[in-house]
Amino acid sequence: MHPRQLGLAPAVAASIVCAIGARASAQPSADVALMRVFLTDGRSLVSYGEPARVGGRVIFSMPSSPAPDGPLELVNLSADRVDWNRTDRYAETIRSRRYIETQAENDYTQLSNAIAQALNEVAVSRDPARRLAVVEAARRRLSDWPGQHYHYREGEVLQMLGLLDEAIADLRASTGTPGRYALSLSAFSTPLAIPEPLLPRPSLQEAIEQVLTAASVVENSVERVSLLGAAVAAIDRDRANLPGDWADETRSELDAAITYERRIDESYRALTARVLAQADRRARVLDVRGLERLLQTVGLRDAALGGRRPEAVSAIVGAVQEKLDAVRRQHLARERWALRAPVFEKYGVAIRAPIDLFAALKPALEDIRSLSGSTPASLASIERTTRRIQELVAAIVPPEELVAAHALLISATQLAASATDIRRQAALAGDMTRAWDASSAAAGALMLGAKARVEIQTLLRPPRFQ
Repeated sequence: MHPRQLGLAPAVAASIVCAIGARASAQPSADVALMRVFLTDGRSLVSYGEPARVGGRVIFSMPSSPAPDGPLELVNLSADRVDWNRTDRYAETIRSRRYIETQAENDYTQLSNAIAQALNEVAVSRDPARRLAVVEAARRRLSDWPGQHYHYREGEVLQMLGLLDEAIADLRASTGTPGRYALSLSAFSTPLAIPEPLLPRPSLQEAIEQVLTAASVVENSVERVSLLGAAVAAIDRDRANLPGDWADETRSELDAAITYERRIDESYRALTARVLAQADRRARVLDVRGLERLLQTVGLRDAALGGRRPEAVSAIVGAVQEKLDAVRRQHLARERWALRAPVFEKYGVAIRAPIDLFAALKPALEDIRSLSGSTPASLASIERTTRRIQELVAAIVPPEELVAAHALLISATQLAASATDIRRQAALAGDMTRAWDASSAAAGALMLGAKARVEIQTLLRPPRFQ
C-alpha cells in the first residue's frame, strides 16, 4: 500500500517537523515598561506602565529622569487631548514586544509539542477517519494560534498550515471522499494593521522636556505647578549631566512660570473670597437679580485674568448658583406660605388650646418620669386633661403641611394617658417594674409633646432662609 494511504506522506511529515524545529531570533526590545500617550497635536508623553482611563480622564505616571529608579510624576489629562488610535497601537506594539521577549518561545514550544504529538497519533492510528480528524484539529489550532499570540513566528505557522492542507487532502483522498474538502480550511490572512514604531527611551534632557510638555497640557493649576516644580528639581539634581546653557535658560523660564502661576492663583483666590462674600450678603436679603449680576461679574473678571483657572471659576459659579437656587426656592416657599396663610392661621387658633393643655401636664408627667410620687388627684387630673386634648384634637383637621406634627401631638397625648394608667397599676400592685414602665411612657410623652410643639410653631411661621 502507498505510504499516503497509511498516514501522512513522509516528505510532508518531515517538512512539518523541520518547520516546528526551526527557531527564530528575537532581538531584545527597548524598555517595555515605558508606554507612550500620543496627544492630538502630535506630541507624545512617556507613561511608566499603561495609562488608566477613568471616565473622561487619563491618568498615568511620567518619569522625570531616564534612571530606572528615577522619580515619577502623576499626570492627569482630559481624554479628549489623546490620540487614541496611535496610543493604542503603540501599547499593542509594546505588549507584542514584551510577549516575544518573555513568553512567546515557551508558548510556541507548547504548540510545537502539541502538533508533534498529533502527528505521532496519526502515524500509529490505523483508522483513516481518526487520522483525518486529528490532522484537521491540529490545523485549526495552528490557524488560530498567530492571531492569539501577536503573530509570533507567523511565517512558519503559515508554512505548516500549507503542509497540513496537503496532508488533509491526501487523507481525504484515502477515505474516498475528496469532494468533502472544506473551503473554510484555507489559510488565514495577515492583518493589515501597521504597528506603531517604538520610540527610544528619552534622554535626561528629553525626560525633563516631557514633564514640561505635560505641564503645558494639564488643566489643573496645582498639578501644573507640581510638574513645573518637578522639572526644577530634576534640573537642580542632574545639572552636571545637562547642557549648561539649556539648563540655565530652562531653569530661569521655570522660575518665571512658577511665579506667574502663583500670582494667578492669588488673583483667583482673591476673586473667590470677594465673590462668595458678596453672594452671602445678597442671599441673606433674597436678592435674585443681584446674584444673577454677580454671576456675570465672575465671567468678566475671569476673562480679564485670561481665563487661567477654569476649575476655580467653575467652583465659584457653582457656589453662587447654589445660593441663587436656594434664594429662588425661598421666594417660592414664601409665596406658597402667603397663599396658605389663612388656613395656617385658622389651624393655629384651633391648636393653641390643646398645646397649652399639654404644656400644663409637664409637672405631673415629670413626677411619673422621675418616680418622685404621684397623688391620686394628680393622676386623675392627667386623665381628664388628656381626654380633653384628644377631644379637641380630634375635631381639628390639620393642613397637609402639618399632618405629621399634628400626629405627633396625638401620640404624645396617648403616651401621657398610658403613663398615668400604668403608674396607677404599679401603685396598686406595689410593682416597681411597672413603675419604671410608667416612667418610660411619661418620658416619651414629654419628648413627643415638645417636638410637636416646636414643629407646629415653626410651620405656622413664614419660612426663613437658611
